[in-house]
Amino acid sequence: MAQDSSLTNINDMYCDVLREIGNIGAGNATTAVANMVNLRLDMQVPQVRLMTLQELPAALGNEEELICGIYLEVMNDIEGSMMFMVDMHSARFFVDKLMGTDDPENFDFSEMELSALKEIGNIIAASYLSAVASLTNLVISPSVPYLAVDMAAAILSVPATEFGVYGDNALMIETHFGDDFNLNGYFILMPDIDSYEKILKSLGITM
Repeated sequence: MAQDSSLTNINDMYCDVLREIGNIGAGNATTAVANMVNLRLDMQVPQVRLMTLQELPAALGNEEELICGIYLEVMNDIEGSMMFMVDMHSARFFVDKLMGTDDPENFDFSEMELSALKEIGNIIAASYLSAVASLTNLVISPSVPYLAVDMAAAILSVPATEFGVYGDNALMIETHFGDDFNLNGYFILMPDIDSYEKILKSLGITM
């Protein structure tokens, strides 16, 4: 596939395949989180959208909202980037459940709590990528994750620069899960153009 190709050249069947991968990956990650914090988490059907990098900030809602973002690179058979983002209330909930604390309105995370958030993000990303790898029989590995707590627009500005190396489009999966507590999260997956082709070919779909 030509290097200047983009997702706009992929028809509805390809988009459906990518959405299904998003659904499976998000479901696998939700199960991993539930096991980690020892809770039952019921995930609603995630919203999966293909969009340009410029559309991402607005898709998250309030660009000035403080959020927790975990960013990593994707390597081996697939190359690209991935982010997992949660609002501050969800981040606090995860930390409290993992560390046995109860401080729902304290968003001034300690170094230990930030380390716990990074580990949560690492497990979520690894579980998501593991589901994609199992589905496609590709070797996919995450890098060491980077964590930031900042406004949504500021957090997205860094990976947007990295994403631009790989292409102009991203797969965004919005998830809502929880039981007594409603948790919100966003996965943003940005494989390079060649990696999209590898994913589809592995599923028997030729470009």
